[in-house]
Amino acid sequence: MEDDNFTLADSKIAIIGLGLMGGSLALGLRGKCAALYGCDPHPPTLELALSQQIVDYADSDPATLLPEVDLVILSAPVPAILTLLEKLPAFTPNPCIVMDMGSTKRLIVQAMSHLPERFDPIGGHPICGKEKLSLANAERTLYYAAPFLLTPLERTSPRALSAANQIIEAVGAKAKTLDAAEHDRILASTSHLPFLISSALALATPGDIASFVGPGFKSTSRLAGTSSSMMLGVLQSNRENVLNALHELQSQLTEIESALSSGDFTKLESILNESRSTYQTLTGN
Repeated sequence: MEDDNFTLADSKIAIIGLGLMGGSLALGLRGKCAALYGCDPHPPTLELALSQQIVDYADSDPATLLPEVDLVILSAPVPAILTLLEKLPAFTPNPCIVMDMGSTKRLIVQAMSHLPERFDPIGGHPICGKEKLSLANAERTLYYAAPFLLTPLERTSPRALSAANQIIEAVGAKAKTLDAAEHDRILASTSHLPFLISSALALATPGDIASFVGPGFKSTSRLAGTSSSMMLGVLQSNRENVLNALHELQSQLTEIESALSSGDFTKLESILNESRSTYQTLTGN
């Protein structure tokens, strides 16, 4: 492979996994590359992708499509991405760039490092999405202005990095590069912990008060609607970081509980003021 001679408009791209993220990426790339291939194990998803002209070609078997492409994007739950990386050498004998969009990076980047030399791998993770998955919920504008994190390997070439950046620019996202281990540490607090908090809140709320649920509860518990089939692999692959984040949360809840239990509302007000200030710093609001 040459250094950085990747041109999106001249390239054939395959997206494996046409759910919310892969489907939205396909919609964002439509008309911006030479050909767009879609692969998914779910036949109705392939039918929808073709009938809506989201992709040019679609098949359930990666081995049918991948020999034709310059770049393959793995858009699936983390365990599925790890399995695909094991099988990738059997799917195509040709050199190609490999990029993923998994929610954790350390194990994926580690697996990428074992690919044969003909593959040029780079890790990726867009920080956007919705709790409603599937191609039916895909949006062309899903990636607009969203951070798109890249975790290059030591073997990642300038060409693969250029390809990733061109894709990110094409869908309107903002590229940021960081180490895979640092990615997982950060996302444990900003993504994986919020999912668990939403889940715990939903479980702690009695079902017989559903008619009283308002916007505050809905916005706070929204992530509990995310499919467990997607999140379980995320939690498994980032277990230690998630546990550390949970311990920090439990420490904060203990302080709040202690102040409320003892009637120390001066302390409670101080905690709440500090939390509001921290929220404003973190979100820019």
